[in-house]
Amino acid sequence: MPVTDFSANTVGFTWIDIEAPTKDELYAIAEKYGLHPYAVRDCLEPDHLPKHEELGGTDFIITRMLTALPHEKMQSVQEISTKVAIFYNDKLLITIHRLPHLFINELKEKCAAGKQCHSTRELVTRILWNVLHSFDKQAIHLSNEVDKFENKIFVHSDTPVALEDLYYVRSRASICKKLLVFTGEVINSIRNTDNDTVALQDTRDLHTKMITLYGQVYEDVTNLLNIYLSLSAQKTNDVMKVLTIFSVFFMPLTFIAGIYGMNFKYMPELEAKIGYPVALGSMLTISVIIYFWFKRKRWL
Repeated sequence: MPVTDFSANTVGFTWIDIEAPTKDELYAIAEKYGLHPYAVRDCLEPDHLPKHEELGGTDFIITRMLTALPHEKMQSVQEISTKVAIFYNDKLLITIHRLPHLFINELKEKCAAGKQCHSTRELVTRILWNVLHSFDKQAIHLSNEVDKFENKIFVHSDTPVALEDLYYVRSRASICKKLLVFTGEVINSIRNTDNDTVALQDTRDLHTKMITLYGQVYEDVTNLLNIYLSLSAQKTNDVMKVLTIFSVFFMPLTFIAGIYGMNFKYMPELEAKIGYPVALGSMLTISVIIYFWFKRKRWL
């Protein structure tokens, strides 16, 4: 369990970063810094959704950032994202995460250069901005996937589209949007100071952008699913229409052929010299009548 003290890079507060702690190690840290045991238990839940709690004089935040672009079959919250837990007050900031994050070291370097980290709230705002920024690449990827499906459905209509693929895209967009909704409650819980007003506004603007993008992707995929199902039903109806037209043409012809195909001894028409051409002429006349009737009804 790497425990890194970044306090030397900050001004006026302590910053402890903890990576991949075990249960016993985390409870030891909690006892040392007086963290609430229920909040520590939430830190141990791998699929906990983003939230904010005020525990006495310490604020507790859980947020989730997306990992690298997930495989299309990865659909759960735990599979596509990783949790970042934060305890903070005016004098202490503790960040807890399972995976290493590059932005943590980048923030440390910026703090050392004196560009940021004048307060814990300012640093928390920067962390939340980086968490939201992790949703950007996935939003672009899903938007491109939607464009590909639109091209298949409307331009190359003969190319089959797997409904399963559309379902997975919509599922990922739905999960990401849900995470962003809960993250919005976390962002709104931050009480800004004069130093981080601009940074907090940038974070809120980025959150609005991300939730709009994922909402648009979800709506587009839902519409594509409905359109694709409608087009598939229309193709089926067209096939049934053609089959029905053929059956209508052949039903009277089959009736005539069936009448004169019966093996009765006394059928006057069987011995008539013009019986055969009359039967064929009747079939042709009926077919012509049906054809012009269909044309008049605009069924052909």
